[in-house]
Amino acid sequence: MNSIDQQQIRQFTHLELIAKQVVEGFITGLHKSPFHGFSVEFAEHRLYNKGESTKHIDWKLYGRTDKLFIKRYEEETNLRCQLIIDDSSSMYFPIPDGKEVIQNKITFSVHCAAAMIELLKRQRDAVGLSIFSETVEIHTPAKSSSLHHKMLYHELEKRIQPHDVKIHKKTSAINALHEIAEGIHKRSLVMIFSDMMDSQANSDELFSALQHLKHKKHEVILFHVVDKQKEMEFDFDNRPYRFVDMETGEEVKLHPNEIKDSYLTQMAEYKKELMLKCGQYKIEFVEADINLGFDQVLMPYLVKRTRMM
Repeated sequence: MNSIDQQQIRQFTHLELIAKQVVEGFITGLHKSPFHGFSVEFAEHRLYNKGESTKHIDWKLYGRTDKLFIKRYEEETNLRCQLIIDDSSSMYFPIPDGKEVIQNKITFSVHCAAAMIELLKRQRDAVGLSIFSETVEIHTPAKSSSLHHKMLYHELEKRIQPHDVKIHKKTSAINALHEIAEGIHKRSLVMIFSDMMDSQANSDELFSALQHLKHKKHEVILFHVVDKQKEMEFDFDNRPYRFVDMETGEEVKLHPNEIKDSYLTQMAEYKKELMLKCGQYKIEFVEADINLGFDQVLMPYLVKRTRMM
């Protein structure tokens, strides 16, 4: 590797390099999907609506894609996006055992947020970051400068430091989301990454906090970040386990089959209620399984963005 390559690499953080790889792979995949011809150009164009003026149709792009697109101008392309990440202890599940690298919920969320920053940067859009647990730890307004992007990557990387597993760090999504909603002053696309493990006894208050974002006229996507196999399907061998609540430290020893049926019923009911409330508030609900790829996050963003413009 020559000195120029080394200098180029030093200007990126490890997280930035991962984000660039994810986005490049995503864009390449779009070329092979029904979005073909829209993947590279979606920042500068929008689909032509029947009946509007043909003055600004990009005929060269039509020749390549056989689809009609309207050229956008700078003021039309700018969007504000606020990324919100739950950094409470439950997001650090599953805990690495030191023998192998395990992707947990916080790592998945951070990588998704980093990829979103890269994608938004290519779109020339502004991006802000909010991180919460018991309190709002970080809240930055949406900006589009390179220095701002560097700062966001730095804050994200601090959440995935090796062996930095935050135990007994509770969630207070209700207060945090209300505070964050008040701190986003201009209409934005809001993307929330959370397992929504706040006290289910306070579900009405939690839904009210989500609705607060809609009162501010924001478009909201809730990515329900889960380890689907373990958390939603409770797929454990039927042998003794010691289950520990990562936020309270409470422990219980049992065979999974002793509680599996009741656990699955409660989780299904809570997920159904969450999806129902999101539907009522016109919040897009996406179950983001940490064992699947990043397209499940990037594609809903792309679709939502085209609808907003």
